[in-house]
Amino acid sequence: MPSTVSRSGRSEEATIRIGALAPLTRPGWVQAGRHLLAGLELAASEINGAGGVAGKPLELVVRDTAADPKKAVAAVDELARLGVVALAGEYHSVVARAAATRADELGVPFLCSSAVLDRLTEQSTKWVARLAPPQSRGWQIYADFLSRAGHHRIAVASQQSVYWASGAHILRDHVHSRGGSLSEISMSSLDPSSLCDKLVDHRATVLLLLVGDPEPAISIVKSVRNDRRLATIKIGAPAGQPEFAEWATLLGEDSAAIPFLRYRPEHLNALGSYVQRALREKLGEAPSFVALEGYDTIAVLADAMRSHGIERNSIAESWPRLRVEGTRGKIQFFRTPGAAVWQWTAAPIQIVERTPGNPAQFRILHAP
Repeated sequence: MPSTVSRSGRSEEATIRIGALAPLTRPGWVQAGRHLLAGLELAASEINGAGGVAGKPLELVVRDTAADPKKAVAAVDELARLGVVALAGEYHSVVARAAATRADELGVPFLCSSAVLDRLTEQSTKWVARLAPPQSRGWQIYADFLSRAGHHRIAVASQQSVYWASGAHILRDHVHSRGGSLSEISMSSLDPSSLCDKLVDHRATVLLLLVGDPEPAISIVKSVRNDRRLATIKIGAPAGQPEFAEWATLLGEDSAAIPFLRYRPEHLNALGSYVQRALREKLGEAPSFVALEGYDTIAVLADAMRSHGIERNSIAESWPRLRVEGTRGKIQFFRTPGAAVWQWTAAPIQIVERTPGNPAQFRILHAP
């Protein structure tokens, strides 16, 4: 039976419903969605085991976005009608932007777990907050890392997307400001072998993968690794494709030595260590930082409801007042210059890679 919602946005049901958005089917990044949902579910389960919030259990109402902005908007509409007090999750930036825009229009608080696109909404809104660092911050750190490593001729293999275009723009501006060059190679009409020919022509020292996973990313890596002309070229993946176990499974030793951005600290706190162990058991594999983002999302929403009430407006008004101990540090939200949403400004960032000779392990290359 659908819940009813009062004019204040408060659910009249016995449970507190939270709408959970995640890419659970293709063309979405399914492994990311699975990890995100595992984190959301673990946090909700533990909160319910401790008595819930205001004596009521949390209920996650899960909707698959499949990396489709239209599906996300439809899901937000449905979840709002079902009486959710807030929305949580989503991994894909373009999808999260569509969900955030609709949540703002409907007056439903949305705590975005993983998406990094700088502007999640065009207009400033009180309804949306985010845990992941904005793309400009992480990708500028990545560009600085390349520059310090001596890479000044950079090639980018890209697909058509607002997210990839934004990333390429951030990289290009930062690389050019340091006297380097960046050549963007569209994969819309190229196969991986043709890409290798272009890389030879460009004389690039590093290739960045601004493409989907597993394809065409996996095929590109295999082609480049097997081309003797490109034996010295470095491959990078700022979007984090190598984070998930599928990457090592599909590529083996070729999965190593590909630096990527990872949003977790070098050392987890006590809560993070406990949650990591619990998520490993739940997932049957090492949890990604995305799973930790999912856990933190529900922890923050629960704290907001305990301290400020379960009405939608109260949750949205609570963002700047929250101080929550998450798995990756203390979470506080601020309104940064030019930002349209509330942002956790201290979200940790690392540059890591899978270890050559032992791709199941990661090694930290840079932790600003």
